[in-house]
This record gives sequence, structure tokens and C-alpha cells, in this order.
Amino acid sequence: MLRVAMTLEQCWHRVPGGVAVAALGMARALRDTHKIHLTGVAAAHRRPAPPQWTPPVPVRRLSLPRPLLYEAWHRLRAPAVERATGPVDVIHATTMAIPPRKAPLVVTIHDLAWIANPGHFTPHGVRFFERGLELARRDADLVLCPSAATLEDCKEHGFDGGRLRHIPLGVEIRPIDPEDVARVRSGYGLTERYVMWTGTIEPRKNLPRLLEAFRSIPKPVELILVGPSGWNEDIDQTIGSSELRTRVRTLGFVPKNDLAALYKGASVFCFPSLLEGFGFPILEAMAQGTPVVTSIGTSTEELAGDAALLVDPLDPGAIAAGIKRALDMRTATRLSAAGPSRAAEFGWDKTAVALIDAYREVSRA
Repeated sequence: MLRVAMTLEQCWHRVPGGVAVAALGMARALRDTHKIHLTGVAAAHRRPAPPQWTPPVPVRRLSLPRPLLYEAWHRLRAPAVERATGPVDVIHATTMAIPPRKAPLVVTIHDLAWIANPGHFTPHGVRFFERGLELARRDADLVLCPSAATLEDCKEHGFDGGRLRHIPLGVEIRPIDPEDVARVRSGYGLTERYVMWTGTIEPRKNLPRLLEAFRSIPKPVELILVGPSGWNEDIDQTIGSSELRTRVRTLGFVPKNDLAALYKGASVFCFPSLLEGFGFPILEAMAQGTPVVTSIGTSTEELAGDAALLVDPLDPGAIAAGIKRALDMRTATRLSAAGPSRAAEFGWDKTAVALIDAYREVSRA
């Protein structure tokens, strides 16, 4: 059995986000194969990760708190993960926090969004990502990309194609019945018809254009925004004091079961992101049979296939037109039928097989 150390520190971040969803999904899928011995690695913490972000495998902690650990990894190339885990055959860095390598190193690069739009991130964040990218180029035996779009971006920014592997992620499909939908509608005070968006509230999610597009959507349809506040985006200020405020609901973070039921009850799921490395919300919505409107020209187009409507995310008029088309009964019926089949193509079991192949490849090198 290969011994693999996987970084899982993002489970303790203030906003764990998609990188934590990805890491937990990979860890769970690998654990269930029973083909490798997987140990998580994290910084020093006084408390466990929040319940929704609890790692599914044992986690060993290094002695430094996160800020110092990340700085030490990136500047001093210490401490080694093996100080916490003992000897391992492979190290898998699941974010741009790149630990030093004593064993072969695999790095997941989700996206290079900070290069495309540095103003969407804090200066500290950009510096952190740039150093991580430099170390991944230098030290990684393999770089894993969840989408072909990210893989091509990595090629453009200095990675040898021979070290890149396209390994799509998966989707967790939660069966939802009408009682669940009725429960969340009542619990959150929602109307019968609503357009839904979910994610971390930050600039590349393109919420100002979504809000502008929604102005032309006829009443009584509401817009609900689900997810925690991130950075560089004040959604309340963006909504303003106009009549739009009466039709837009911000729900913040919601539990997994509620989230799945919110997807199921939505008339349309609209996700006009400017850039994504993968796009879990698209698959989660399609898995529930909800019509999806999303962006052309990034990884979301890959995920959508022909099971969603694609729009120009820079054009509020195009976003509005896509929502209106998806609200149409005939289009909605077609998308509702196509979505679950498309989502089912992205299984975590497939991800696990590809990951194990990558680990074996570098361990034999």
C-alpha cells in the first residue's frame, strides 16, 4: 500500500471554499478504495475543523500555526510533512501551499485566476500564489488539473506538458424529495419561483453583472445568493437601496442538506463566473435536475456540455436572456432531463482511480 500525505489545512480556513470541497472529496474517495494509506497534514490548531469540513481521514498536525507554516514552507522549505506523518511514499499538495519534498511531490493547481485578474485578490494573496506557482514549477513531479482549461493555462505559464495531468473532480449527489424542498422554502421564506446562485462572494464570481441582469427578470421571481462573504466584494453595497433589494435574498452559508434542497427547488441556477478551475455548483445543480445558465469560455463550459445554457459573463443582457430562456417551460424541461445524466459522468470513484495512477507513476520514477 502506498503511503500518501495530503495537505488538508484549507478545512480550517475562514472560507474553506471549493479547494476544501475538492480535497475532502478526494480524501473520501481515496479512503473508500482501500488501496492506499492516506494521512492528512495540517497546521497547529486548538480546535477541530468545523463539522461540515471535518476530514474523513486521520490528520497529523505540524507544530506551527497556519501563517507561520505557510511562510516557512514557502521561504525556508521546512518543516517536512514527514515530521508529522512519518515516512511517506508521496506528498500531495492540494492547494498552492507547497510543502518541501523529501518524497515525490504531486500538486493540484485548481486555477490561475490571480494571474488573469490580480485585482480580484489581496496583495498578500497574489504574493502567496506566485510563490506557490514558482515552487510547483520547480519541485512538483506531477501537476494535477481539474479541467482542461486549467491545464492549458498551466502550459502557457511555464509547465512542461509532460508533467501535467487532467484529473476531473466529482460531485456528491444527494437524493432530495418534495418534503425537503418544502422545508427549505418555508425555513428560508422563499417564493415558489427563484433563481439561485451559490459560491464564495468575491469579485471573479461576477455578482454585479448577475444583479444587473436580474433587473429585467419579471416578477415574482426572486434571486437568492447562497454562500459566505470572501474578499474584495461588498454585496450589500452592490445591491444598493433600489427596488432590487426587495427581490434579492442573501442567505449566507447553509448546511449541505439545505443546499441540495435549495438547488432542487430553484427554477434556474445561474453561475456566470468570470473564471473557474472546475465549478462544483454547476454539477450540484444539474444533479438535482435544475436548469443551469453558466459562462462560456472557462471550465464551466467544459462541465456544462450540452446540458446547460452558455452565456457571455461580461454581458448582463446575455445573462438575462439566458435566465429567461431557462425559465421557459420547454427549455427547462430539456435541461432538467439532461442535467442529472451529465452530472453522473463526474464520479469521485473515477477521480480516485486517476489519483492512484498518478501516485504510482511518481512513486516508481
